[in-house]
Amino acid sequence: MYEKTLSRKTVYEGHIIDVDVLDVELENGKKSIREIVKHGVAVAIIPRLPDGRFVFIRQFRKAMERICFEVVAGNCDPGEDAAVSAARELQEETGYVADSLELLGSIFPSVGYCTERIEIYFARVSAQLETAFDHDEDIETLILTESEMDEMIRTNQIADAKTLAAWLLFKAKKA
Repeated sequence: MYEKTLSRKTVYEGHIIDVDVLDVELENGKKSIREIVKHGVAVAIIPRLPDGRFVFIRQFRKAMERICFEVVAGNCDPGEDAAVSAARELQEETGYVADSLELLGSIFPSVGYCTERIEIYFARVSAQLETAFDHDEDIETLILTESEMDEMIRTNQIADAKTLAAWLLFKAKKA
């Protein structure tokens, strides 16, 4: 299965995303249009404290018009190594410093229309410094046990795809 790109036009260039419209030809010769959101590499982190509890965040997400419960996450700066970005985002959003980082895997959160790839890390943390939120962030840090997190998933209190995927990767590889 393959689609040949006949033309590509960037219709929006933003700070975080660009949007391209592609004319494509399918294998059967039919033509179609694809709208692609171009987004760089991002990271998501599952930090665990020495006592076995986990660090998560809550923040208002305008796209959803609600407060969302999430793993620590953020975008990699252009050219920035994903592990460096993970350590930076962890400290910026929670104040915690990673004693170690381990890549659990990568996910593509919305393959139908978006190029975003999220590198998911497990971090062991201990020391907590000051947070360094971006000027437009208002983040609350939450500390949960593994069973509390599992219960939140069972009761549909978590709807964020990267958080669900990150927790699944953690459980499959670390639990």
